[in-house]
Amino acid sequence: MMAMAEESNSRAHAHKPVFVTGATGYLGGRLVPRLLDAGRRVRCFARSARKLAARPWAGDPRAEIIEGDVGDADLLLRAMRGCGAAYYLVHSMMAVGPEYRRRDNHLARVFAQAADEAELERIIYLGGLGETGDNLSEHLTSRREVEAALASGAVPVTVFRAAMIIGSGSASFEILRYLVERLPIMVTPRWVGTESQPIAVRNVIHYLTACLDIPETVGRTLDIGGPDVVTYRQLMQTMAAVIGLPRRIIVPVPVLTPRLSSLWIHLVTPISHRIARPLAEGLRNRVVCRNDEAHRLMPQHLLTVREAIELALGRVQANEVQTAWSDAGPVPGDPGFSGGKVFVDPRSIEIEAPQRHVYQAVCRIGGGRGYYAADWLWRLRGWMDRLVGGPGLRRGRRDPERVAYGEALDFWRVTGIIPGRRLELRAEMKLPGEALLEFDVEPVDSSPDRCILRQTARFKPKGLAGLAYWYAVVPLHAIVFRGMLEGIRREAMKIAAESPAGIGAGRT
Repeated sequence: MMAMAEESNSRAHAHKPVFVTGATGYLGGRLVPRLLDAGRRVRCFARSARKLAARPWAGDPRAEIIEGDVGDADLLLRAMRGCGAAYYLVHSMMAVGPEYRRRDNHLARVFAQAADEAELERIIYLGGLGETGDNLSEHLTSRREVEAALASGAVPVTVFRAAMIIGSGSASFEILRYLVERLPIMVTPRWVGTESQPIAVRNVIHYLTACLDIPETVGRTLDIGGPDVVTYRQLMQTMAAVIGLPRRIIVPVPVLTPRLSSLWIHLVTPISHRIARPLAEGLRNRVVCRNDEAHRLMPQHLLTVREAIELALGRVQANEVQTAWSDAGPVPGDPGFSGGKVFVDPRSIEIEAPQRHVYQAVCRIGGGRGYYAADWLWRLRGWMDRLVGGPGLRRGRRDPERVAYGEALDFWRVTGIIPGRRLELRAEMKLPGEALLEFDVEPVDSSPDRCILRQTARFKPKGLAGLAYWYAVVPLHAIVFRGMLEGIRREAMKIAAESPAGIGAGRT
């Protein structure tokens, strides 16, 4: 009778939507399609609904997107009503310190209270693996505090604790890859000798999904990891072997602090020092599973470190990165550009190619292809940005052809998009002001094989430094932006010529 009751409860649970926070992030963006593939209905609660609109699964009738902030208790409660389980995949990775810890703790308590009032059946949370005690890094300590805050209500919490997650586009993986590729000799902190138990991202997603059907996971804390226990030094040597590079020379020294390590990671890799610091601090703790309960309850093939790295690199090389670390985070809105002096540099060019091919050429800028003209100036600007703490050019782009709202594109962020017609980029480089770069593609009425590309650079300066910056770079615009327009024109005509119908493809 008890088994029948559990089966009945499981079926009832499956009919209720699953509530997911963090769907715009690295793991949440992979979890949602997996839940849909498993036949679940999913209700995503996101700070920016537009960032999810371009996801392949956004049009699935079983997927519902609600825009809101996790800190808005009333809206959160209304969004949760009627759901069964809730995933809490919200955690600050941009910095450490009391302010961020208090914020994370507060949001978790708001979430627990709303889940209680909405009468949810369970909360599922992914935290950090690590030894317990007083010697945890500030980042792992914050994760433990979030666990406690989520468990402060009446709703049972399933906690998964993971160490480094290996997958294409993850912050940890990108740090590892860039360090190994760029530095044949490395002076490192002593933590390169600390043991860890990495896990492939596909194995993490399996655990997060499978637990919904395993009643024994309710209210449990489960350590998850791959089959290998390795040091970070061994991870780097494995990465080098997979890439086909010689063994790296690694010299650990005791004087490198997490702060200095994060600044070095910032300069060498695409990862911001604000993200690198909590990751670097976490590496000083031994992060190894205490038992294999998760694998016993939810068996699967666990990828070895080498298998996980090979798979992730294969995804990168095939341009099949599903989500990336840079996907998460807020997208600035337009109000910052209202009022005050705004400098405008408008340019346009007529192109003998269909509108869709011109737009396709526009969407190819950045990443490995560069900016069509004066790439050395763009690289110089990227290095200058890295030196002062900005993202520089190393974030690249997730896909070489397609862009979507909210995605990072080098040191730009896509803040406006109308497919086939308009692309708006906001600068995230370090600037004494705010900058936008807009592209508008307009057809010429007399011909379907001709259109006008309008390019507009806008800059709102902050103080005298902003004014000085604008007047200093204006002379370079003739080289950079005019050259970019000419490059887009050539690329568009090339795309049109290579299309099945040639230039005449614009006729319908």
